[in-house]
Amino acid sequence: MNNVINILKKVGAILTDDHFVYTSGKHGSVYLNKDFLYPHTKETSLVGKMFAEKFKSKAIDVVVAPAVGGTILCTWTAYYLSKLKKKEVLSVYTEKDKGTTASAAESEQIFRRGYEKFIKGKKVLVLEDLTTTGISVKKTVGAVKKAGGIIIAVGVMVNRNPSGVNEKTVGAPFFSLGVFPAVAYAEKDCPLCKKNIPINIKFGHGKKYLENKNK
Repeated sequence: MNNVINILKKVGAILTDDHFVYTSGKHGSVYLNKDFLYPHTKETSLVGKMFAEKFKSKAIDVVVAPAVGGTILCTWTAYYLSKLKKKEVLSVYTEKDKGTTASAAESEQIFRRGYEKFIKGKKVLVLEDLTTTGISVKKTVGAVKKAGGIIIAVGVMVNRNPSGVNEKTVGAPFFSLGVFPAVAYAEKDCPLCKKNIPINIKFGHGKKYLENKNK
């Protein structure tokens, strides 16, 4: 059965039973390494097709996602929506205003490269690959609204926090292809830290976290 969780398991993108630091700065024992998906073009395009099938009945002119990973899904989704709707659906992306090393909480999502001209007055689908706190997707929604776009819906590949990230908190019609709960703890509350379980520095933001902690 082709569902998004099975696809991610197939490509080895779901990691468990370790100590990870997430983009938000919070800690947890589960990590979805979406970067393991993108080398596999067949599986990545299939996820884009899933999004397109879900939103094919919606009036959508442009698909927008925050860089970096979301942009790949954004392009594939726009490609399949264009085929389904028999019209060109564009794909553009937002970027952090403080560079790639800034956390989602530290930075805003903005349009660069003149992409905002494709947004004004257009009906927009916002996509994201993974969400735990929803910060990036909310800021992308904000960037679209600031540029004069009309938010039709928000789609997420995997929602790791359905109680905290949903239509109410995002402020727009919301859908996720899959749900894979991952409890995220503030550092002071992290049971993994209290047990002195080493932080994974290969995946997630553990390496940067430890570098900053040791300064």
